[in-house]
Amino acid sequence: MAATATMATSGSARKRLLKEEDMTKVEFETSEEVDVTPTFDTMGLREDLLRGIYAYGFEKPSAIQQRAIKQIIKGRDVIAQSQSGTGKTATFSISVLQCLDIQVRETQALILAPTRELAVQIQKGLLALGDYMNVQCHACIGGTNVGEDIRKLD
Repeated sequence: MAATATMATSGSARKRLLKEEDMTKVEFETSEEVDVTPTFDTMGLREDLLRGIYAYGFEKPSAIQQRAIKQIIKGRDVIAQSQSGTGKTATFSISVLQCLDIQVRETQALILAPTRELAVQIQKGLLALGDYMNVQCHACIGGTNVGEDIRKLD
């Protein structure tokens, strides 16, 4: 599945959060076999995750979330591209949280991030979305105590 969103704007390409009214200007190209799921409730997500999603402040999934979450949960390889602020991080975070077996207390997921700031942002998002699941998350960042990282992941 490949979902590509391009914003029709004039001037320089700046990163910014998109407002709801801006989303009508976004064009999507999606693989034919991908369904659009209009609500979080119809995605088949676990109840404790749904509670975390709504507590986090989400009301309805963004366009990228409507197309990608179910595909990721199904185990499909997904390449998704969209503007900043459209919910890409939450998309894979929700998908990872849905796939966790909360009865198993071992490390189950590894997410790589290109910057420290993004790693910390992802960690905070996972902890907030997974709040009702009692998940644990740790960001291993270069320049910090490796022994502490190993202890937290053990």
